[in-house]
Amino acid sequence: MKIFNTRLSALSDTQKAQLAEQYQADDYLLLDFDTRQHSRFRAITVSGEAVGIDLPRTGVLKGDDVLINAAGELMQVIAKPQAVTKVTAADDFLLMKGAYHLGNRHVPLMFEHSDTGYALYFENDHVLAQMLENLGLHTESTSVPFEPETGAYQTGQHSHSHSHSHAHSHSDSHSHKKSHSHSHHDAPVGRSNDG
Repeated sequence: MKIFNTRLSALSDTQKAQLAEQYQADDYLLLDFDTRQHSRFRAITVSGEAVGIDLPRTGVLKGDDVLINAAGELMQVIAKPQAVTKVTAADDFLLMKGAYHLGNRHVPLMFEHSDTGYALYFENDHVLAQMLENLGLHTESTSVPFEPETGAYQTGQHSHSHSHSHAHSHSDSHSHKKSHSHSHHDAPVGRSNDG
């Protein structure tokens, strides 16, 4: 089994081309947030190959992170769409109030700003959803690649804000083979969204 133990911060054009070929062959990892929080785990590529991940404890793997092993082989991580709760509000102050209450409970949050306004996302929890609705916020279940904010005090390459705009929806029957229509950072490295 191939073991990937280093996160790449910069890619050469050759590596980008290699990743594009691997993507076409379904040779990449599609991982949910819970899995990406671990530094050591076994995973199965979209094509069905078992691989090992053995990283230093340097933070959560992000969608589009690229890993390399001792033999120079690459493996791209893509954030898997997962069931989450989307929170919106009639005004920004109310949404900010909701973010405060969730943050006070140390709930990992993803923030979104789109043409329709601001939204928060968190992993499904009916108690939290009810609390927010009691405060006057609107909640709905959806499925998106979940990329919560990293801590403001973290250092290193993953301390930057990594907010995504996911205006599209994913259903549970989402086909991951070549129908990956993500916006912005979610296109695999070295591959454009058009195709």
